[in-house]
Amino acid sequence: MASGFFALFDDIATLMDDVAVTSKVAAQKTVGILGDDLAVNAEQASGFLSSREIPVLWAITKGSFRNKLIILPIAFLLSYFAPWLITPILLLGGAYLAFEGAEKIYEVLFHHTESKHIDDLAPKSEEMLLAEEKKKIDSAIRTDFILSIEIVVIALGTVVNSPLMTQIFVVTLIALLATIGVYGIVALIVRMDDFGLALIRKDHAKNGLLTKIGRGLVWLLPKVIKSLGVIGTIAMLLVAGGIYLHHIHTLHTLNDYLPEILSSLLIGLGIGVIILVPILLYHRIRHQGA
Repeated sequence: MASGFFALFDDIATLMDDVAVTSKVAAQKTVGILGDDLAVNAEQASGFLSSREIPVLWAITKGSFRNKLIILPIAFLLSYFAPWLITPILLLGGAYLAFEGAEKIYEVLFHHTESKHIDDLAPKSEEMLLAEEKKKIDSAIRTDFILSIEIVVIALGTVVNSPLMTQIFVVTLIALLATIGVYGIVALIVRMDDFGLALIRKDHAKNGLLTKIGRGLVWLLPKVIKSLGVIGTIAMLLVAGGIYLHHIHTLHTLNDYLPEILSSLLIGLGIGVIILVPILLYHRIRHQGA
């Protein structure tokens, strides 16, 4: 009985060792998508009132955890019973991200100034602000869902030949670390100005080093948020294009003429435009007929 007990511990130690090794490989494989995930979600989580930033971010984080609870069991079941379904699901998710990215570019180019002007003229009630907040949170959680699928599938691909328990431990660990790491960094970004103000208050000298650093952080935050909007949109298109580039063989020929990052960007933008144009035409026809 004692030998069986120690054999169990030996099996657990072996499993943990396999998990540690494969987790490192999976983390290296997913680091690119995690960078895109950070840019996209930081852009999605910005633009709220200062007092609402943390509650909104916490709501998105909880939504991200729920996404993982949905995606992980389905991913393991699909990997075991119907692995051929994973690629079509990825392509659908890529199409959604491409559409989101193209729509953001369209809004900036054609409706940004007009929308901003109208919003400035029309005061909003608390109910309207909460409704807009909920809409942004829902959008961020949907985007997180697509990116989470990509992270989980990439991580799963690195351990596909490992035992089932190793797959479960590694992919779950990567998924959880992705949520904690990404939204932890996003929280630091959106609270950068508060940290800067805290440094200014703590500086007993009127214009000491802490004050200079604090003012620098306060000055930097809106520029970081603005740049994240651009980076997040580009990241959506890159992720979407990368999905199609890596799963549709005929698109690989683009890499013979262009760098992979440019190929991914062009493919993502092209797919987004192809989806966006019919939707815009439909809304225009519907509006004219109303």
